[in-house]
Amino acid sequence: MPARNNGLTYAQAGVDIDAGNRLVDLIRPAVRATRRRGADGEIGGFGGVFDLKAAGFADPVLVAANDGVGTKIKIAIESGIHETIGVDLVAMCVNDLVVQGAEPLFFLDYYAAGKLEPEAAAAVVKGIADGCVEAGCALLGGETAEMPGLYASGDYDLAGFAVGAAERARLLPKGDVKAGDILFGLPSSGVHSNGFSLVRRIVSTIGLAWDAPAPYDASRSLAQALLEPTRIYVKPLLAALKASEHILALAHVTGGGFPDNLPRVLPKGRGAALDLTAFPVPPVFGWLAREGSVASDEMLRTFNCGIGMVVVAEREGADNALAALRAAGLEPVAIGEIIEAGDGPRVVTLGSLAL
Repeated sequence: MPARNNGLTYAQAGVDIDAGNRLVDLIRPAVRATRRRGADGEIGGFGGVFDLKAAGFADPVLVAANDGVGTKIKIAIESGIHETIGVDLVAMCVNDLVVQGAEPLFFLDYYAAGKLEPEAAAAVVKGIADGCVEAGCALLGGETAEMPGLYASGDYDLAGFAVGAAERARLLPKGDVKAGDILFGLPSSGVHSNGFSLVRRIVSTIGLAWDAPAPYDASRSLAQALLEPTRIYVKPLLAALKASEHILALAHVTGGGFPDNLPRVLPKGRGAALDLTAFPVPPVFGWLAREGSVASDEMLRTFNCGIGMVVVAEREGADNALAALRAAGLEPVAIGEIIEAGDGPRVVTLGSLAL
């Protein structure tokens, strides 16, 4: 009887369990650095535990959000710069929590790859941990999946899940937003994590390499400049909300830009009038508009155009809200006001972007 060949192994099928275990060892110190009240910052169990009572809430409502970083991740993969994309992942989730007045408590990530490369994956998770520290939440756990045949070797994708809590009486938006209330814009750090399919199309069309100097910032390569992480607004906004009762709503300017995101936090029949001349537009947006021949309306609906968060403040208490935002280290700019919209457009613009 002929001898049988040795049986196949999981590693021969493309999944390396040892690489996964090495990744856990590499990221353990970064995860421990995210410890906070309610979570011990350890990983390795089947689930993460958070003690809500220990976090100090009296009458909490839980708020949850999940997101990814879109095709910005392709720039990280193609340039080999993995250290900051994890910050984007956290930012996109926790900024959605704070707009409801919630303090982020913990974060979980999902990392999927065609072939697990522990060092690259560890750099990504280190960025996630850095984002968690900046947001004040614990990296409570995550999942790493190696899926040959579904992703090409070298490719990976990310998803993030954040849970926060707010005292029931302090949830946002408040219901008394009315015409005449003031809109303050908080500057973005750049493109953040939306619109990158268009960004990459423009870069491909003009044939610029990722390691070439950025046309709008010669001190960095194009990849480094475009991979500037999404700004995390959590800690200063929570401080401002605590200091002022006159902040009525917050809007995170993500996919859909101003036209799609502002109406999400406004009562029915209310709209926003934006003065496009009131805030400076970072050079990256002018470069994208010129190189891609992108119309102003398309820019406003695709990108944040320099404003990553909008604060709605009660008109009578606008000075108080402004002072609270500045005291928290933010740089608010008055960019418009709430209007009666009726059945008309929910967002109207005045002037033109300085592209």
